[in-house]
Amino acid sequence: MKPRVLGMILAGGQGSRLAPLTQKRSKPAVPFGSKYRIIDFAINNFINSGLFGIYVLTQYKAQSLTEHIQRGWRFGTFLSDYFITLVPAQMYRIEELGPVWYRGTADAVYQNLHLLDNNKADYVAIFSGDHIYKMNVEHMIQTHIDTRADITIAAYPMPQEQAHQFGIMHVDEQWKVTDFLEKPKDPPSIPGQPGTSLTSMGNYIFSRRALEELLVTSMGDGEEGFDFGGDVIPRALSDGYTVMAYDFHKNPIPGQTGPNLYWRDVGTLDAYFEANMDLVSINPEFGLYNAEWPLRTSSEFSPPAKFVHESEGRKGQAFNSIMAGGTIISGGTVRDSVLGRGIHTHSYSVVESCVLFDEVEVGRHSHLRRAIVDKDVVIPPGTKIGLDVEEDRARGFTVTESGVVVVPKGYTF
Repeated sequence: MKPRVLGMILAGGQGSRLAPLTQKRSKPAVPFGSKYRIIDFAINNFINSGLFGIYVLTQYKAQSLTEHIQRGWRFGTFLSDYFITLVPAQMYRIEELGPVWYRGTADAVYQNLHLLDNNKADYVAIFSGDHIYKMNVEHMIQTHIDTRADITIAAYPMPQEQAHQFGIMHVDEQWKVTDFLEKPKDPPSIPGQPGTSLTSMGNYIFSRRALEELLVTSMGDGEEGFDFGGDVIPRALSDGYTVMAYDFHKNPIPGQTGPNLYWRDVGTLDAYFEANMDLVSINPEFGLYNAEWPLRTSSEFSPPAKFVHESEGRKGQAFNSIMAGGTIISGGTVRDSVLGRGIHTHSYSVVESCVLFDEVEVGRHSHLRRAIVDKDVVIPPGTKIGLDVEEDRARGFTVTESGVVVVPKGYTF
């Protein structure tokens, strides 16, 4: 009989380094790639892998994410094993723990262990909801079963100088994890691969028994023990559980040639911006156009995008860009940019290397360069953004280390 696998997506992340984009929404709810939200990629990975029982655990500023899931992600009501259900922090163990919200990634699952009983799960796939990547989860689950692991951790080789932001694994020849270090200041390299560290992607497959045992022993009413990377995984190793690393680069994606190399934690504004810019490059590292691995999102009943050629010198045109429905390029020029739904650029305007969220209006003769503009912003005629850093700072805009300017949601000029 086919094992029952329950999916859990951790989507309560605050995403403080993405402020002001996370001023009114959680990190998994941040728009990405014109029409998607960051969480869509985790959900698509589950669904494309045949995993249809999914809980989304939310906490921080969850309204935008809640509306996105409720409106855009539904299965038929007659399929009891097919569901995408939101699980907000609700103090389910208040008698035991007192009035506490989710205190960490592991605690979020611990407070919802009853869901394993409700779904008679044999295995639990616990994945982060705030990364951009494609992953055949079924392949990882089968590897977990074949190796008789208690825990399998998705592993990603990364340059050593970047790895201090992640959990680091030591493995033997069979990829059995022998040690786990959570965000070490000086990450060790992979034996035989100097300059490269083996990082945890924050995606786990647990055998149910091991998960329950470890959470019960790791949790409690103390002040520590609430995260998978910092607490549960090291405890599992010390208690003798079998922990295996799964090589993400060997993960097969239908319809994709070559190894699966792309995974981004878009946790900073610069990383987020660069990941969007990759989508409009000639040969993007992350492909959106794979019919065998469809990337779904919420449906919007918007009209098609439109380009208005008004007269000589007033041409609606776009180069190396992607845009969602309802966008009108009216006599303006768009280059190397990612545009959301309902964008309107007016005559003689220039938008270059920008990310515009839904319902942004760009006035005549305006010029935007290397900017992220959150939704519902009306940019007056003649406005320049990204051309004078001091002027942008004077307006109160965030300017990143690389010079990307961020205009917050609903900003009024």
